[in-house]
Amino acid sequence: MTSQDSPATLAERYGAPSPWRRRATWVACALLGVVALGWLAWTIVGQTSKPVDSDLVSFDLVDEHTTTALVDVRVRDDATGVACLLRAFAEDHNVVGELSFTPAADDPDRTEQTIRTERLATSVEFVGCTADGQERPS
Repeated sequence: MTSQDSPATLAERYGAPSPWRRRATWVACALLGVVALGWLAWTIVGQTSKPVDSDLVSFDLVDEHTTTALVDVRVRDDATGVACLLRAFAEDHNVVGELSFTPAADDPDRTEQTIRTERLATSVEFVGCTADGQERPS
């Protein structure tokens, strides 16, 4: 830019950006931000209001054909169709036992479940519990 080129001269030569473009850009950015925050709020609410929540507390390898697992299952009062799944694995990582159970509404939160195994199990996986309308186990 030389000393004779002022901003007014440059605007005359190349054209100045339209004021409505700057406003349109700000409005588009604000709208995108509102949509992103709305999606984030919807995701948080959808993930925190599960009808059933569950955890594996501990497991015990009783003998060659029996394994017990202590599970913590919290079921909301309005939950229906609750089903839980436990799996026992052998040392070679093959499934040697599986138990699907339905916690009763009057059961305490922590319950002990017995898994029958076809051979010695070395670990237990609690896949989780689902209810009607809940796609992923928790």
